[in-house]
Amino acid sequence: MNIIRRVSVRRYSDKPVSSEQISAILHAAMSAPTGVNKQPWEFVVVDDLELLKQLADALPYAKMAAQAPVAIVVCGNKDMFLEGVDDVLWVQDLSAASENTLLAAHAIGLGGVWTCIYPHEERMAPGKSILHLPDNMVPFNLIPIGHPLTDHAPMDKWHPERVHQNRLK
Repeated sequence: MNIIRRVSVRRYSDKPVSSEQISAILHAAMSAPTGVNKQPWEFVVVDDLELLKQLADALPYAKMAAQAPVAIVVCGNKDMFLEGVDDVLWVQDLSAASENTLLAAHAIGLGGVWTCIYPHEERMAPGKSILHLPDNMVPFNLIPIGHPLTDHAPMDKWHPERVHQNRLK
């Protein structure tokens, strides 16, 4: 099953990622579930090598972006956020879109890794600056994508003792 075999990929070959592949990945990302169908996401596709290097230098856990042929920065559009107590649900929506991004990349033979930007101001500020994001855009994460340099065996994360029937024991 695709989901179980997906791994985080941090090293990429120099083989390019096509615009068709990126389009397929973004189509999958935008197919994610979203509260009240708000779809509060925006995606910045970064394939400029200098920008990838700047992002890698600025973001402590995204160093691999400097070697990736492309990265997708998943952003939240504040104009599309719900109001009141539900104003935090955009995080769930962008998380679902991010997971779809990773699964779609894996399904077409690519690899990627989720690197956190939000909620860390010391990561959000340079991300906004480098990408020229307006005030209503929140950089949520950066997902470098490319052809895996090596094969990785997936970790077995199945823990049946964490599954409960009807009630927590």
